[in-house]
Amino acid sequence: MSSRAPRKSKPDPRERYRVPILDRTLDLLEILADHPGGLTLTGMTEALGLPKNTVFRIATTLVLRGYAEREEPSKIYRLTRRLLRLAYQAYGGEGLVQLAAPILTALRDATGETALLGTLSGQHGIVLDQVASLHPVKVVVELGHAFPLLTAAPAKAMLAFLAPEKRGPLLDSIRFERKTRRTIRSLPAYRSELAEVAKRGFALDRGEESETYACAAAPVFDHRGETVAALWVSGPSDRVTEERIVALGLQVKEMAGALSHRLGHSMSGNR
Repeated sequence: MSSRAPRKSKPDPRERYRVPILDRTLDLLEILADHPGGLTLTGMTEALGLPKNTVFRIATTLVLRGYAEREEPSKIYRLTRRLLRLAYQAYGGEGLVQLAAPILTALRDATGETALLGTLSGQHGIVLDQVASLHPVKVVVELGHAFPLLTAAPAKAMLAFLAPEKRGPLLDSIRFERKTRRTIRSLPAYRSELAEVAKRGFALDRGEESETYACAAAPVFDHRGETVAALWVSGPSDRVTEERIVALGLQVKEMAGALSHRLGHSMSGNR
């Protein structure tokens, strides 16, 4: 029986136009995006496998352009919120945030809890906007704050409706580390959770990241029916209780549907 050698894929003809220094710069941006806490020059050098002087020059350029900052005296580099502007444009421009603003306020007023808008960025999510609760004790985060795929309700809300080819690599990136007694501990259990989210149209964080607060989130779709963001509410666990959280999920789902409609999504679909 004859055997055939595996067929080699043809090289992409566009490869000859690749700019090496730009390639390295984008690699560094992605590495810093995956490390919200920041990295030292040594850490970036090890991650990139490049000479330290090259990494230093790229990182310094990002600092000078305002896309990164260098914290003293720890000498840690981290991304700045300037990249949020690029994220806005990639997901419908600042129009997404502007269209969401009155809905965030209405959601806050209806639930009494902080209402937030976010999207996926690399291997985590980022907060794009929020309207804080009027309660003295509330959940408030910084714009640009990174939230994890494993525990965050908005991440689960978006992942549940992503196309399989986009969802797969993100699921593979999750490290199932226990944060609380409620944290999901395995990929099969996480996939089962996403299936439930897809059925009911909203996701919950019942104290999976921290038992001090809980969240309910729903996906936001654009005119192509693609998941571009998530809307959610977050509050202290003594107010966002087990008895109340499902009702909050339904409220968020309704508001997320209204925002999707503003983005041109047809409400006649299955979502």
